[in-house]
Amino acid sequence: MLNKKTLAILLYFLPVSNMSMAVEISPSAMLANSCAACHGTDGKSPGAIPAINGKSAKFISESLKEFQSGARPSTVMGRHSNGYSEQEIQLIAEFFSSK
Repeated sequence: MLNKKTLAILLYFLPVSNMSMAVEISPSAMLANSCAACHGTDGKSPGAIPAINGKSAKFISESLKEFQSGARPSTVMGRHSNGYSEQEIQLIAEFFSSK
């Protein structure tokens, strides 16, 4: 049998655990998470790295493809972009263009 203190503690955390289970992340947001370390949350860069929020999906997609092919010089973006398929690039581009 639960005492009142234990029951109060369980009830306190119950809504938090239910809410966290209900949160769903889209595939585009999940892919975009890897960009946040350098480009900032939602592509809003806090520093010298270019912000990518609000850029057109076409611009972001073409840029990533240029990094992939080596047509656009980079330090790390070529390596990052090589890890994405064309479909994943499109999802990332659409995500940041909507921010």
